[in-house]
Amino acid sequence: MIEIERKFLVTSDAFKAEAFAQNRIKQGYLSSVPERTVRVRIKGEKGFLTIKGISNDSGLSRFEWEKEIPVNEAEKLILLCEAGVIDKTRFEVKSGNHTIEIDEFYGENEGLIMAEIELKSETESFEKPVWLGQEVTNDKRYYNSYLSNNPFKKW
Repeated sequence: MIEIERKFLVTSDAFKAEAFAQNRIKQGYLSSVPERTVRVRIKGEKGFLTIKGISNDSGLSRFEWEKEIPVNEAEKLILLCEAGVIDKTRFEVKSGNHTIEIDEFYGENEGLIMAEIELKSETESFEKPVWLGQEVTNDKRYYNSYLSNNPFKKW
């Protein structure tokens, strides 16, 4: 239940030609407090409730618990969320033995394209595609919970 993840900015839309899957995602936060972020997500035709703890000092690891819930329940819960619901498309791209998830944001976060890769350990290596840019793993501005309250367009 520990998530180990690195985040990067994306330098071009070349990843779209490499994507094997894509889904529209709508997500909101019942709590965006870093110590206990509670997220409601609709991804395609599925709903999810996710609880995340605060990141460790490196910003790479944190507690994560997620359960699938009926999409109609997720839709109702999103109505209870804090202002600033996130709207994005997630593209999935294979890179060596890993899958990189690239989020293209819309609305108040339009213009932001960010990639995430989950790892088995903080020191695990992975193949970096040419469109993978600056690492922003430990920059809290790139957490979706932060973006919901402080949209990219207002930076």
